[in-house]
Amino acid sequence: MAHHVGADRQKIVCARRLRREMTPAEDRLWGALCGNALGCRVRTQHVIRGWIVDFFVPTARLVIELDGDVHDLLSEEDARRTLALTQEGLRVIRFRNQAVLDSLAWVVARVVDAMYDD
Repeated sequence: MAHHVGADRQKIVCARRLRREMTPAEDRLWGALCGNALGCRVRTQHVIRGWIVDFFVPTARLVIELDGDVHDLLSEEDARRTLALTQEGLRVIRFRNQAVLDSLAWVVARVVDAMYDD
């Protein structure tokens, strides 16, 4: 998948800002996933078809989303985004922020499982 497909300049600028201003859960998971820690590249705050996803593993075509309390109010939008991404042939997995903060090893293990689960 091409880098920033479907991204306009505004989305790219927004993604860059989100990279600089990660939530504590995003920062913690990024610390566990960055630097080829999983044996492949992981991108953070990546634009795909106009959506900014929290994490993207291109080789596994895997999107990783972290959901905080605000997502309780955005469930319909999250569902639309998940549908659009799966229609692009991507797999989407979601974790609550609190799961990352409380059980990082468990979350990373689920990510690894999803990477190799066809």
